[in-house]
Amino acid sequence: MDGEGGSSGLVKSAAVKLSKMGEKTKQLGTAMKDPHQQRRIILVIVCVALLLDNMLYMVIVPIIPDYLAELESEQAEHVHVVIHPNSSYNSTALDKINKNNLDIQIGVLFASKAILQLLVNPLSGTFIDRVGYDIPLLIGLSVMFVSTCIFAIAENYATLFVARSLQGLGSAFADTSGFAMIADKYTEESERSTALGIALAFISFGSLVAPPFGGVLYEFAGKKVPFIVLACICLADGLMLLTVIKPFSNRTRENMPVGTPIYKLMVDPYIVVVAGALTVCNIPLAFLEPTIANWMETNMHSTQWEMGLAWLPAFFPHVLGVYITVKLAAKHPHLQWFYGALGMVIIGASSCTVPACKTFGQLMLPLCGICFGIALVDTALLPTLAFLVDVRHTSVYGSVYAIADISYSVAYAMGPIVAGQIVHNFGFVQLNLGMGLVNVLYAPALLLLRNVCQMKPSYSERDNLLEEAPQGLYDTIKMEERRAKKKGYSAAGNSLSVDENGFDPFRAQRSLSEESSGPEYT
Repeated sequence: MDGEGGSSGLVKSAAVKLSKMGEKTKQLGTAMKDPHQQRRIILVIVCVALLLDNMLYMVIVPIIPDYLAELESEQAEHVHVVIHPNSSYNSTALDKINKNNLDIQIGVLFASKAILQLLVNPLSGTFIDRVGYDIPLLIGLSVMFVSTCIFAIAENYATLFVARSLQGLGSAFADTSGFAMIADKYTEESERSTALGIALAFISFGSLVAPPFGGVLYEFAGKKVPFIVLACICLADGLMLLTVIKPFSNRTRENMPVGTPIYKLMVDPYIVVVAGALTVCNIPLAFLEPTIANWMETNMHSTQWEMGLAWLPAFFPHVLGVYITVKLAAKHPHLQWFYGALGMVIIGASSCTVPACKTFGQLMLPLCGICFGIALVDTALLPTLAFLVDVRHTSVYGSVYAIADISYSVAYAMGPIVAGQIVHNFGFVQLNLGMGLVNVLYAPALLLLRNVCQMKPSYSERDNLLEEAPQGLYDTIKMEERRAKKKGYSAAGNSLSVDENGFDPFRAQRSLSEESSGPEYT
């Protein structure tokens, strides 16, 4: 009897626990349906995706050169034994040839990701505009997961090259759709700046923490472990995306507006100015990453740990720059162009002072200045891209953030290949002076944005800027709200009703309906 009573008690307690779990699951499901909670979860998913992409981008910095050097030495020994088993040879000359080949291989491997990303982005931006943001983000995470797994099992240069190129393909979808999704979910300018600032902080954290993370795990656990850890995080983020957003259910994309084609955005002068600023401000970082270690070793006689940790302190001023820009943008949103221009001047001045540094401590100051300036430029101008699309085009953000990704890719594709050649032909000092001068000279171009950033997303201004009626997600929602408010009016009143800005929402809604029946929506 005691045994039966004990078993029934266990059954009851298990049933109570299951019911509590069911209630918590229901509460979680209800919370996920709440738009504010859902967009926070989406922000977390996107930030983790951006963190992973940048960790995978930088985690190979301490791993791949050493791993490729081992492969090269093994192949050189094998070739010597097979071809010249009993001969002597000039080992110094052979080592120099191998080192030159290794440098070229590493440069091409590092640049292959950005090059493929640069080529795919025009297509991925258009694809994102057509199908929405969630499916491309899932595609990007899936490709990044495959790429990370290939990195873990790769045992030769060709396989590593395939893995690195695949990462560029995944990034073209994940990064672009992630930024576009944030811009779409956060329509208020202050909220959008904050959300994009958080995403930039995750990018910075991933880029700066990945080299020590990869170096430590590679040293003590082997090459596979860092990539297996990143693959597991990528898989978890993809499962969270499937659970929360459910990208393959309730597809209503055919009823949503068609985004402005990327080639039209590329000839918008304001977007061109922003894209140029994003490229120019990232050139110092992209060009110094592959060259500064050799310069530190030659001029400062720095140790390996100093070269490995050169960029780590710069994480803190980068986050500080993001925080300051978000706060300033909330109080003075019309000065976004000024924050970007100030950041470019700081980058230029910091870049010019790098060659004058004599110690590791002195070098930290200009490197921190470069990252602080980049934070100002990125945090000010990335929300400006979404704002420009809102007021001048259709409020669909895939193509415009593909242009932003292209801007970054141009800098990081050139860096590993071009920077070494410039240092070899002209010198490290000339490289830094040139990069600093370009940033300072480009800063005044942002004055062209001062009037754009003062625009308000009102219908009258949008009508003046566009020859056609307002379109896009933001416009459509607002017009529906205005239409709901005027439900009580008669049809005659409706035909005469005009809002306080001189804009007739019903005329625009009819225009939207007529456009939605056109061939581009089918």
